[in-house]
Amino acid sequence: MGDKSPHKGEATQAALSNEAVDLIEISGVIKWFDVAKGFGFIIPDNGMPDVLLHVTCLRRDGYQTALEGTRVVCEIQKRDRGYQAFRILSMDQSTAVHPSQLPPVRTHVQVTPTSGLERALVKWFNRSKGFGFLTRGDGTEDIFIHMETLRRYGLTELRPGQVVLVRYGEGEKGLMAAEVHPDIDSDFPKSH
Repeated sequence: MGDKSPHKGEATQAALSNEAVDLIEISGVIKWFDVAKGFGFIIPDNGMPDVLLHVTCLRRDGYQTALEGTRVVCEIQKRDRGYQAFRILSMDQSTAVHPSQLPPVRTHVQVTPTSGLERALVKWFNRSKGFGFLTRGDGTEDIFIHMETLRRYGLTELRPGQVVLVRYGEGEKGLMAAEVHPDIDSDFPKSH
């Protein structure tokens, strides 16, 4: 009776080693990662095709997100559509690029700020359309805000009624947000 457990252990060990056969350890750099979409890609150092990195893999290994440029060592596995990260072994964010340091993506969503940092209320925001409008109160011109500006400052979306801090400037069609930050103290003045 006592000799059954070692055999069971060996069987488990064999099953584990069979599973581990298709895991390859690679190092690489985060190409991009979108928390809202729940995935991103790793560019392997060894010249292999990009590796899919799913948010469930990140979270399971104790990470919330992966900034572009982060060095990563992980085990990957071949799936139907290509390679996918299976386990994150280590992450070095010292090479990461903060979203605000990324080069301008598309010039039409970039504007030179002419205002200071001001509080504004989200009037509406449509993620699928990729833009929305902010207001500083009755009688003020709306401020257009593009999804790229949000991404640049590490935000994924805005909710109507949410208060944000914004720097804006004159765009081709009116005021446009150049910079946006979550507001810590969200007491928006009700009247001017």
